[in-house]
Parts: sequence; C-alpha cells; structure tokens
Amino acid sequence: MQETIEYRPSKQRKVILDVLSKVTSHPTADEIYSMARKHMPNISLGTVYRNLGTLSSMGIILKLGVPGKQKRFDAKTDPHAHISCKICGKVEDLPDEIPLDVVLPKNMLNYKISHYEMSYVGECFECQQLK
Repeated sequence: MQETIEYRPSKQRKVILDVLSKVTSHPTADEIYSMARKHMPNISLGTVYRNLGTLSSMGIILKLGVPGKQKRFDAKTDPHAHISCKICGKVEDLPDEIPLDVVLPKNMLNYKISHYEMSYVGECFECQQLK
C-alpha cells in the first residue's frame, strides 16, 4: 500500500514552484537552487532537493530522467513529450502539434495505464555544429 503524501505549502516550496514555472529550460536541482537563492538567500541545496522529490512524487512537477545526466524538472505536467541532447543534456518540449497517441495492445500485461512519459534523444543543433 502506497503512502499518501499531503501537500503542505511552505515558503520554500512556493519559491521553488515560482522559479520552476517561469522557465522552460527543464533545469536541474542545482540550477533551481541558484534561481531560488535570488528570492530566498538562506534556502539550502538539501531543502531544494527534498522539496523537488516531494513535489515530483505528488505529481505537482515532473522529474525527467535523462540517461547519464542529472535529473531535470518541469512545471508543465500535462501530457507532452520531450527531446534531449545526448551531448549537452539540454531538454526541450516537443511542439504540441506532434501527435502523441500511442496504440497499445488491449491487454498490456494487465496494467491499467495512469500516465506515460515519452522522450526522444538526439543531438541539438548547437552540438551538431561543433562537430
């Protein structure tokens, strides 16, 4: 049985959500920490990590696992796909007009799908130019 986490708003969580909602760069925890310190100089890196973990496990934000790179975070939680650069680690949202409908077999190992994550990996334009 999974434990339900109650959302308790705090000044730290508000700052973290505010800075994350103002960017589309899918920042790492360290980048969020740097941005949050501009609004709350005494916030600790540990506090940022703990709150990002809590907020993502509650579904308030997304935690993106880019293979071989630091986790990144997204305030946009509606269904959408991401594309990441395997060289520099940049993560971007795919445009909404790209269809995300995936046809699955009716009996997919007896799973009831609650959500999905779709991610593409490649090389961004900037990294391609460096070759």
